[in-house]
Amino acid sequence: MDLSPNPESPGGGRGGGGGGSSGGASSSAGGGTPQMPSRYEAQKRRDWNTFGQYLRNHRPPLNLAQCSGAHVLEFLRYLDQFGKTKVHTAACPFYGHPNPPAPCPCPLRQAWGSLDALVGRLRAAFEENGGRPESNPFAARAVRLFLREVREHQARARGVSYEKKKRKKPAPVDTSGGGHPHHHHPPPPPPPAAGAAC
Repeated sequence: MDLSPNPESPGGGRGGGGGGSSGGASSSAGGGTPQMPSRYEAQKRRDWNTFGQYLRNHRPPLNLAQCSGAHVLEFLRYLDQFGKTKVHTAACPFYGHPNPPAPCPCPLRQAWGSLDALVGRLRAAFEENGGRPESNPFAARAVRLFLREVREHQARARGVSYEKKKRKKPAPVDTSGGGHPHHHHPPPPPPPAAGAAC
């Protein structure tokens, strides 16, 4: 099975708009000019092409069917050299400070959130380009563990929390009439105009 990224494949060519399993909404109703892909779809295509280029430049070159979670980790580590996020080393006096007061020689890395989003897009692209979900290297356990380790390390080194923000649960509606002062109720309708017929 050749799953090599191809810009002319569905979802990869110009004006193809989407493709694979997510291309249902990409056809325009009027039959005129094709719709532009969303920012997410365009970024996913760029990421997919970048990963394909990485595999072609790999020594020895790899095709996607040979790719494993270990190759994905290799790719993520390769991308670190292009990172823009300062990650303090344990010896740095600013280790654990979210806003260091002065520059330091600590390395720039890819931010955890960027890596996490990248893996998510590549995971989807793999399946949209014919890959089987059970053999998806981007879903490998080693990749999930690596991302967790990066998140925890960067949280400690940068002094930031990556905890998921808890969604507010909708407050139960108080029907007793006593109510809590925090509930927002719609305003009552305006009174009828003077002289209006009832």
